[in-house]
Amino acid sequence: MKKIALITFLILLIDQASKIYIKTHFPLNGYEDVFPGFKLTFVENPGMAYGFHFGGMLGKYFLVIVRVFLIGGMIYLFSKWLKRGESNYLIIPMSMIFAGAIGNLIDGMFYGLIFDSGMVYDENIKQWIGYGGVSKLVPFGQGYSTFMKGCVVDMLHFPLVDWNVPESWPLIGGRHLEFFKYIFNVADSAITVGGALLIIFRKKAFPNGLEF
Repeated sequence: MKKIALITFLILLIDQASKIYIKTHFPLNGYEDVFPGFKLTFVENPGMAYGFHFGGMLGKYFLVIVRVFLIGGMIYLFSKWLKRGESNYLIIPMSMIFAGAIGNLIDGMFYGLIFDSGMVYDENIKQWIGYGGVSKLVPFGQGYSTFMKGCVVDMLHFPLVDWNVPESWPLIGGRHLEFFKYIFNVADSAITVGGALLIIFRKKAFPNGLEF
């Protein structure tokens, strides 16, 4: 249990510290080049990892509820796995996924309560609306929105290919090509790396198959 708690704490500390720094130092959609192929680009995401989302507030509430149930289910599984003495090949990746899920859940549940500005959903036009300026932390409950209405903060951007195709090129001339265009955060990274480790070491993580 100490191992799970330590991994979760470290990931959450880095995740939340980076999100709070970006949100209080960058305007929405603001960016800074760190080195070629890597930018810090501040966007807010009302939905899932890597910018994917669906629907308006109902979709957002659904995602929050799903995350809560998944986290609860993982706590139950951890208790079973620890009693059975499962290996670190299972416990460590699942701890990373667990921490990542909590990290993004915190944003969605509480960021509307602790920041003075953030994206909000306009029911009239059925769209998420941005804002100007740089956000500030405010006393709990005095933020721009209410419980469960905050957005996830993303900032890690790796445009390894960022190129405007010359107009003279046939078919694709004038287009902008970007790879990798998705913007994500530390919590997303923890979930992705944890999932990848489970796949890579699946035979050691699940020596007896998928047994819950």
